[in-house]
Amino acid sequence: MTEGAASKEGIRVIASKVYRGPNLFGDIPMVHIQVDLRALEAWPTDRLPGFSDSLLALLPGLRRHGCSYQEPGGFVRRLEEGTWLGHVAEHVALELQTSAGSPATRGKTRSVKGRPGVYDILFQYREAKVGLLAGRLALQLVDSLLPEDLHGVEGLDLAYRDDQEPVLSGAFDLSAALDLLRRMNRKVAFGPTTGAIVAEAVRRGIPVLRLDDLSLVQLGHGRQQQRLRASISGMTSYIATETASDKNLTKLILTEAGVPVPKGVVVRGAEEAAVQAARLGHPVVTKPLDGNHGRGVSLGLVTADEVRWGYEQAARHGRRVIVEQHFQGRDYRVLVVGGEVVAVAERVPAHVVGDGAGTVAALIEEVNRDPRRGEGHESVMTRITVDDHVLALLERAGLGLDSVPEAGQVVWLRDTANLSTGGTAIDRTDEIHPENAVIARRAAQAIGLDIAGIDLIAPDIARSVRDTGGGVVEVNAAPGFRMHLEPSAGRPRNVARPVVEMMFPRGTAGRIPIFAITGTNGKSTTVRMLAHILRHHGLCVGFTTTTGVYVDGERIADWDASGPRSARMVLRDPTVDAAVLETARGGILREGLGFDRCDVGAVLNVEEDHLGLKGVETIEDLAWVKSVVVEAVHRDGHSVLNADDPLTARMARRAGGRTVYFSMRGGDDMPELLRRHVGRGGLAVLREHGARGGEIVIHEDGERLSLMCAAEIPATFGGLAEFNIQNALAAVAMAHAHGVPLKTIRGALAAFSTSFEQSPGRLNVYDGHGFRVLLDYAHNPAGMRALGGLVKGLRSQHRRVIGMVNIPGDRRDDDIRQMGEIAAGIFDEIVFREDPARRGRKPGEIVDLLAEGAFWAGFPRERTHCILDEQQAANVCLSLAQPGDLVVLTPTEVEDMWKQVLTFDPARAVRPGEDGQHDDRNRLRGVA
Repeated sequence: MTEGAASKEGIRVIASKVYRGPNLFGDIPMVHIQVDLRALEAWPTDRLPGFSDSLLALLPGLRRHGCSYQEPGGFVRRLEEGTWLGHVAEHVALELQTSAGSPATRGKTRSVKGRPGVYDILFQYREAKVGLLAGRLALQLVDSLLPEDLHGVEGLDLAYRDDQEPVLSGAFDLSAALDLLRRMNRKVAFGPTTGAIVAEAVRRGIPVLRLDDLSLVQLGHGRQQQRLRASISGMTSYIATETASDKNLTKLILTEAGVPVPKGVVVRGAEEAAVQAARLGHPVVTKPLDGNHGRGVSLGLVTADEVRWGYEQAARHGRRVIVEQHFQGRDYRVLVVGGEVVAVAERVPAHVVGDGAGTVAALIEEVNRDPRRGEGHESVMTRITVDDHVLALLERAGLGLDSVPEAGQVVWLRDTANLSTGGTAIDRTDEIHPENAVIARRAAQAIGLDIAGIDLIAPDIARSVRDTGGGVVEVNAAPGFRMHLEPSAGRPRNVARPVVEMMFPRGTAGRIPIFAITGTNGKSTTVRMLAHILRHHGLCVGFTTTTGVYVDGERIADWDASGPRSARMVLRDPTVDAAVLETARGGILREGLGFDRCDVGAVLNVEEDHLGLKGVETIEDLAWVKSVVVEAVHRDGHSVLNADDPLTARMARRAGGRTVYFSMRGGDDMPELLRRHVGRGGLAVLREHGARGGEIVIHEDGERLSLMCAAEIPATFGGLAEFNIQNALAAVAMAHAHGVPLKTIRGALAAFSTSFEQSPGRLNVYDGHGFRVLLDYAHNPAGMRALGGLVKGLRSQHRRVIGMVNIPGDRRDDDIRQMGEIAAGIFDEIVFREDPARRGRKPGEIVDLLAEGAFWAGFPRERTHCILDEQQAANVCLSLAQPGDLVVLTPTEVEDMWKQVLTFDPARAVRPGEDGQHDDRNRLRGVA
């Protein structure tokens, strides 16, 4: 969110964002605008005379909104009873989108806890930019209806952001606002063909990812995906597409396949065109050899001059021109998908019918008033545009724009019947003769197209062209679906359905298993453990962690990849069989999840971290954020929850799918929650106490299955690293819930270590300097406590323990002090350092707070060091170490730190204060 400036009156926009997946407020993509309405709190709608009537007069469609009453008229009742203006803006934003051709129906408005007068306005969108703009315009409209002394909207730039921001200033003009929205919708929305296929995929439960700003779309995830652009699918042959664009080659191939086609010849000049037309016999057709959409096509040419004119028209759209026989009859488009005829439309060229009074120009204007006509491909039909071709056609008929045709006289304005030039379509699917259907299928198959538009000229589609004359005049790759989806007359055909069924046969949904893992600590290790298990299961795994994006063991991106952008990167990869996604708090708050639903979701724990940031004030707020992951589990999936964490365990009430618990308290120590769950046959993965770190046991359907001793997992350090036992329990629960055999799970975990290669930054050990170095990304109090538990178990093996400690600067002061206090109970010598990015803190402020915490715990000042730079701090720790010591480093830059450990030379070690080595002890004197 971007923060806005303060205001004393009117409406103030505080922030806005777009949720692209399941989020804190719902399971659908939504626009979120936070507004400050404190100045209007005393003015619900029932106290604003004339407000509701004016609003409904402007947007009568609001009368259909059900709102909380869930029936038409419900929102009007809310207006009459009195509702807050934020709620009104929500409904206005929905209605504006619908009026602009981008239907949206769901929304909600909520007051912000602890902030009187501040509201979260949320509403559905189809296109994010359209939704944001609708939100901005909704606030302007609401403001325009308020009394003069309540006017004022501030921060509108936060409700809509774009490189070229639309402008609507001055008095609110609904017509201009809707025009602005329609233009934006035309700019960013899918065309009718792509839109229909996407809608059908969504209806089938197939996930959709848009890959560019135009019409390139991915249906499905990972290895199960298919791609398309309009009606060109990923299965469409490039050679077939190129062949179809060459009309002469197409005719040769169709002739060899026994498909009736007109005779023709390619010409290179107007005179040659006239000569060849005479040889073929009039009337003839001229058209560009590689044209489309009917551009440059002229029909029914009967004189040499007309042929020359037709050549010139075609030459404007292609270097080579074809002259061919003119088949007499009506123009039909036969749509073939996967070798089957799925729709037939009779196409009628743009025309007007005289009434004996109006001019041709007036008749065209009247036709264009049809609300079904729009610009380009946005509507059922396209407006008729007068150009040179229209004028020439009128001239050939002895007419002009000022001519007044007789009543009933048909005036043709185009030779071709393309909808894009103003033509109309009549559905004829049920009338096609079986032999004509065979001819269309053979034409598509001969060219090799999976989706083809076959242009068939026939006197009557219900009779075979072999009897009546006629045949195939063109085969089109990437045919438009508009004429079939919404014909001008006749029954609409859902031609998107056979396309989706061709790409995804019944029983398939284009999905790969998605495992989503969240929690305060342990996410990265659990992700890696689970990915390791799934790879042993024979799957190509894509996974995300704070250290990057990985596919089949190779890192393909090296940023913090715990957010939705990185999740989408994995789901777009065509080689991935399963996705394991670290899902952090920040990404959920920023834009929701990077997927629509998951097969297995896990919440590992909820600890006090990141509090006071982005509206998350309490640990309960944080739990609410984390719960989004398990709420997104589909009904046949599994929600894996930590039964030892009360906040996490309580998420079972709203988690999706089947609940699975994991716990460190199995056997005689099993809490009542687990006893009831296991007693009912529920699935639980437990650590039962015993030797070698205890035993990992699976309970399911009343059975007890022993998996392995925790100590058998190298990452547990012989059972000492209890947090990694806990992480292993979660990984086992997720893998077993998904059906991975126990033998595979056991073998994979027995081979999972904390080597830098397998788990960078998580308990990496190096023993090459005569002392042991332990590298771990413990960055909050809970993580430091867990690390301290392991250090306590290892202490008997080492003389001293030296620690480098840090915490991100965006944590609360008390959290930072607590980190220092915990460190004081773990280490014999401490080096406090700071992140390279202090996140709003002054240099040295973080180490001061850390040192305060350590001193409050009684840690000696003489064994405390403050080295702000991370590399210098690590060097001090390594230099202080003697044989038999343990050095614990908690880095921010994990890879750089590991390289520093490997290249450290003990013989050249420089202790603090020696040879200019900086150790800010003066700072410690001023710390309380």
